[in-house]
Amino acid sequence: MLNSIARGAGLRTQSSTTITIPAPIGGWNARDSLGAMPIEDAVTLTNWWPGTNSVVLRYGYTKFATGITGQVESVISYSGVTANKLFAAATTKIYNITAGGAVGAADLSSLTNARWQYINMRTSSSYLMMVNGADKLRFYDGTNWAKDGDGAGYDITGVDTSTCSNITLFKNRVWLIQDGSLKSWYLPINSIAGAAVALDMSSLVQMGGYLVAAMTWTLDAGYGMDDYLVFITSNGETLVWRLTDPTTPTGISLIGIYQLGAPIGKRCWVKYGGDLLIITQDGVVPMSGALQSSRLDPRVSITNKIQYAMSQSISAYSTNFGWDMLYFPKENQLILNVPIEQGSQQQQYVMNNITKSWCNFTGWDANCWALYQDDPYFGGNGFVGLAWNGTV
Repeated sequence: MLNSIARGAGLRTQSSTTITIPAPIGGWNARDSLGAMPIEDAVTLTNWWPGTNSVVLRYGYTKFATGITGQVESVISYSGVTANKLFAAATTKIYNITAGGAVGAADLSSLTNARWQYINMRTSSSYLMMVNGADKLRFYDGTNWAKDGDGAGYDITGVDTSTCSNITLFKNRVWLIQDGSLKSWYLPINSIAGAAVALDMSSLVQMGGYLVAAMTWTLDAGYGMDDYLVFITSNGETLVWRLTDPTTPTGISLIGIYQLGAPIGKRCWVKYGGDLLIITQDGVVPMSGALQSSRLDPRVSITNKIQYAMSQSISAYSTNFGWDMLYFPKENQLILNVPIEQGSQQQQYVMNNITKSWCNFTGWDANCWALYQDDPYFGGNGFVGLAWNGTV
């Protein structure tokens, strides 16, 4: 009997079933529980890029410019008619790094800080205009540097430009944000100098604070008749203006005041097609959706799928310098810089513009980003890196 059972047991066979698991092209999911997560999503997706039909290891970076002393906190792109140039700001100096390699002597020195906001403005020539909230506004014309009030003809009156911490260009006018105030100052049309006039929003906001940034919001993906000028305060109040000529009563009107989450950093926004994306306490929100119900409906945020990780990072690192965004069209990447610790632990949360899938990159210790000739550059500790290039 025992032998018979043994012989019968020996005849049993094992079977297996093959299951095909798709590549995690749905990207990083830091919102849903494991049981509720779609099969194409990933609990973690570090240094892997979710493409449209496959997932690939992220590219590295190369050190484009070296020999810079200190942390590079601004990478600045100058756009001329026939020539473009690239600069890097670190500690108290600004270097021309257009040629790459080891840098030479600094173009500018004895500055107060390296955290510059800038625009490119075209009048009779092409000008780079920069402010950092501590030094007088700097100009660059493609050959020479100048500063406000140095006697070279670039004089701005009405406001002390050393108190201006942000700058934007709207319908051929330069707009300056005065640090710690609710005033924005505009220059004469088609001018880089002259008498600045204040647009004081103190009586309009209800939650106090100060202006952080000014942005151009357009509904037609260009710079035309549908453009609006948007200001955001440190408490998230967002003022939307329709402006044709702010010097006349009929040329300026307030469209509305809306409440968003408080913005994170001075480099809190990026132009994204016909919309604006803004880094706020509620995540990265599109202007078009945010004005509806972003504070009530978290799904408006484009970081909704990684909201738990985003919320943790904002809670822990929102006061750190280095929050920045860059849209990299060649690879359809939206890069959000997350400054964990300057010079050693920065990360990037990166979204595929086509699929809206997220991942995170480590190993690119970036303080700031800039797009130059359609390639992404970042400032690191003593160097400027060319990202998505090489194997590091």
